[in-house]
Amino acid sequence: MHPKTPNRLFRFTLAVLLALSISGCFDGTTATSSVTGVIYCSEGNPTSFNPQLDTSGTTSDASSHQIYDRLLNFDPQSGKIVPALASSWLISQDGLTYTFQLRRGVKFHNTDYFTPTRTFNADDVIFSIDRWRLDSHPYHYVSGGNYPYFTSIGLIDLISNVKRINGYRVEITLARPDSSFLANLATDFAVILSAEYAQKLILSNQQERIDNYPIGTGPFRFKEYKKDHYIRYSKHEDYWQHKNAPNKLIFDITTTSSLRLAKLMTGECDAIAFPAHSELDTIRERPDLTLDGRPGLNVGFWAFNTSKYPFDNPKVRRALAMAIDKNTLLEAVYYGSAVSAKSLLPESSWAYQSDVSETNYNPVMARKLLRESGIDEGFTMNIWAMPVERAYNPNARKMAELMQNYLNQVGIQVNIVSYEWTTFREKLKEGQHDSVLIGWSADNGDPDNFYRPLLTCSAIESGTNRAMWCSEEYDSLINQALRYSEIAQRIEYYKLANKLIAEQLPLVPLAHAYRYRAHRRELNGLVINPFGAIRFGDVEKQ
Repeated sequence: MHPKTPNRLFRFTLAVLLALSISGCFDGTTATSSVTGVIYCSEGNPTSFNPQLDTSGTTSDASSHQIYDRLLNFDPQSGKIVPALASSWLISQDGLTYTFQLRRGVKFHNTDYFTPTRTFNADDVIFSIDRWRLDSHPYHYVSGGNYPYFTSIGLIDLISNVKRINGYRVEITLARPDSSFLANLATDFAVILSAEYAQKLILSNQQERIDNYPIGTGPFRFKEYKKDHYIRYSKHEDYWQHKNAPNKLIFDITTTSSLRLAKLMTGECDAIAFPAHSELDTIRERPDLTLDGRPGLNVGFWAFNTSKYPFDNPKVRRALAMAIDKNTLLEAVYYGSAVSAKSLLPESSWAYQSDVSETNYNPVMARKLLRESGIDEGFTMNIWAMPVERAYNPNARKMAELMQNYLNQVGIQVNIVSYEWTTFREKLKEGQHDSVLIGWSADNGDPDNFYRPLLTCSAIESGTNRAMWCSEEYDSLINQALRYSEIAQRIEYYKLANKLIAEQLPLVPLAHAYRYRAHRRELNGLVINPFGAIRFGDVEKQ
């Protein structure tokens, strides 16, 4: 049951925003309303238009499935790996060599800043993979030289060679067998860029334009980006897969959730990102709106910076975990649209372990453990709270405030810290935090996609290991699991990893949340992609 007072307050606020939206008071973001096509109200600015460079969902949404294609794709309904730019593939018996047959006749975007002279071929695959895996590549250090997803999952070290067999066949050799390799090639980050465009930019010494004025083979061509306002795309008329994409696509950048909903209700937006959980009932009550929801492959968690005193002590981490009532946090923040997390993996994963050990709410024991660890009354720590809404944690600030009260009851003073999202992530990567409320949405259905980027040693450098926790024993378990293709054998290694996480508690799993998206009734074909970014190529507007 939702509290009545906050709900009334929300409806009043929404009414005010709705009136302001109708009166056109939001200059800049409403300029898009008169155009044809699809308008998506997104929650923030992308850091670039190349998802190879970022793990942010905002960047992936704006680029991965609008501008680019990958060798392989996930079917969003079945989760199976399906052909994309690679029409077929063969795996050698020893599991080390993958040979991809490439699709012919696939055209790159023709824009006012680039005119391709050839179609997609093996050179584009080699360029796109070698850019992030080889530090000797002429584009490796362009735009910063940081490829967090590939670094965090160890793919850079896994691939030992990428070879052209002929113009439409590529052979990739691995250093060791890895049963998650194909799944990783199907993620949002493994996009294929144009080698011909890259060569042209080298000649004019404008290499960084490849990430900000993108060229891909996807259903939309990039047109214009105005920070804090909008991104404009136009239809790729020669798209290889189908001709169904809308003529125009606009991302109307609207950072406030209630304003996004107001724009949806007035028809200024056809779809919106991340409706707040407090808004879901309002959307359900509207006959002109559709609310889609499905269990997400995600986890929200509270990570401790294990590289700092006293959070380097597992006993302190356990005490802090026991000081909070996880169930109350879920009720207050998720409004019944999430389940309590026992481990990193949601129940839909084939490696989910129902009997994993959990910490329970026990403030008396928490206080005892803290004093035994030398933590005196009045000890002060910080909790960093994300400034953005995410499915895995729709309101980190509110959660931090609740936790502040819980921790105060065991003698811990808490300062809540937040920054603008890009700054927040940069400072987090530098390890300036004591603890952070954040989470992870998986990019594929393989459990390695949770265990490796969140807690392996290599993921500290890439910035996805928010606990800054490095355990040789844990890394060994995760690596050994990938040497086997049989699920039963892999599960045994993941059970051992769960046991180690439960003992060491570098983070406290909090919730696995439903993913929601709202759109107007006249929009068809917008499917929630459980494996990553939003896709508009198949969307139709009646």
